[in-house]
Amino acid sequence: MSREEKQQTQQAELQKQLWSIANTLRGNMDANDFKNYILGLIFYRYLSENLVNYVEKTLLKNDGITYAEAWRKDEYRYELKRYLIEDSNMGYFIESDNLWSELIFKVKTGNFDISMLSKAINSISDSTLGNEAEDDFENLFEDMDLNNSKLGRGEAERTKLISTIMLKIDNIDFQHEDAEIDVLGDAYEYLISNFAASAGKKAGEFYTPQQVSRILAKLVTLNKSKLQSVYDPTCGSGSLLLRVGKKTKVSKYYGQEFNSTTYNLARMNMLLHGISFKHFDIKNADTLENPKHKDMKFDAIVANPPYSAKWSADPRFMEDERFSAYGKLAPKSKADFAFIQHMIYQLSDNGTMAVVLPHGVLFRGASEGAIREYLIKEKNYLDAVIGLPANIFYGTSIPTCILVFKKCRENEDNIIFIDASKDFEAGKNQNRLRDEDVDKIIETYKSRKEIEKYCHIASLQEVAENEYNLNIPRYVDTFEEEEEVDIKQVQKELKEIDKQIEEVDKELNVYLKELGLDEI
Repeated sequence: MSREEKQQTQQAELQKQLWSIANTLRGNMDANDFKNYILGLIFYRYLSENLVNYVEKTLLKNDGITYAEAWRKDEYRYELKRYLIEDSNMGYFIESDNLWSELIFKVKTGNFDISMLSKAINSISDSTLGNEAEDDFENLFEDMDLNNSKLGRGEAERTKLISTIMLKIDNIDFQHEDAEIDVLGDAYEYLISNFAASAGKKAGEFYTPQQVSRILAKLVTLNKSKLQSVYDPTCGSGSLLLRVGKKTKVSKYYGQEFNSTTYNLARMNMLLHGISFKHFDIKNADTLENPKHKDMKFDAIVANPPYSAKWSADPRFMEDERFSAYGKLAPKSKADFAFIQHMIYQLSDNGTMAVVLPHGVLFRGASEGAIREYLIKEKNYLDAVIGLPANIFYGTSIPTCILVFKKCRENEDNIIFIDASKDFEAGKNQNRLRDEDVDKIIETYKSRKEIEKYCHIASLQEVAENEYNLNIPRYVDTFEEEEEVDIKQVQKELKEIDKQIEEVDKELNVYLKELGLDEI
């Protein structure tokens, strides 16, 4: 089975199970609420099983007892707590009665109530208090309100509903070591895409489709066996950061996310993918107004910022090092270039940055045009412009593009333009990039050779002659000549059609006459 086939199979199975869970909850609450319960329970199960697997394969490997059995022995329990908090990459512990497997056993035997789950969830955060992992576990489950009346009018009703959901989640195969999908990210995207009307949010704000993530990750990791750091200033669920980690070894992941619910999801996603709290630093704040990593430089930067979002464009930013050199600020109504400027500032001299943006950034004028010209003419940072197909992000059908920036470019006398907008698999609700489409983009970027109607290597002089307008059709001619129409043949076909109509009318008149009706 190919990687793509495996990915589709795993996604289909996950979606089938999520649909079943969603149907259980749908009568009680809308999608924006119940996704928090589904994702929160998936995550709690992971934390529990991951902890048990780790301890039993390391600390208890030669003891012949389980985590739960060891926890119930005083001499083991003390050592387990100390090791998990101080010496391991876990940073938390779970008491034996609160393990996922124990809770599921209680559900199956009729000895469970929802207060047990509430206690178990709170105990994870409590176990980190005063320790290094405290900030990374704080309020992780705050969106999963187990006292919500939408779960049921009383504790018994809430217990019954949550028990049903827990049993269904227990049947999901995480396939940790063989997973080609991002379980939390895929679950989030699927839930939003199928229940968007009630959710009132766009999945694209929080999650980047895997094939687009693969392109960005491949672009920033080309010829690099390891990265000291990777950064996403609008990290959403963290899927982009994690995809970079799949392509090369990453020492530490950095991100910032404004939406607090999605910030929790990003931290969950890191931990779910085995990234220790020591190896990620994700903050919750507005990146443009309150950057949390401002004094740092990163080896790789990937981003899918909110398209044409509003920002303050406060004049004080003209004194901010991120923006001051340009002489212009991005307009209040469109923060696209503000995000670009922010990321350029944080990019290391030998780093690579790849960002997904709407096509407007390629040609809009005024202050955006001035910033674009400065980046190309004065700094020569822009390395590539890649046009993507329309309708590949849920929630927006507009075509998007990828811009690649480097401060030290190997091809400093040109910019590569790739028009990949025609290469995709059409879908009912969304179009989808195939593996061959992704590979074609990357190989074209690497080889930097002209391909008719697909790729053009534009000199800086050519870009200057176009007044730094980067609209892809100015550089890649994809015009297809229409077949010449044979007028005489068309006239002949029309006469034949008229003849056929006349014969049909005659036959129809015979039937009408027999029925005593007026003829045509």
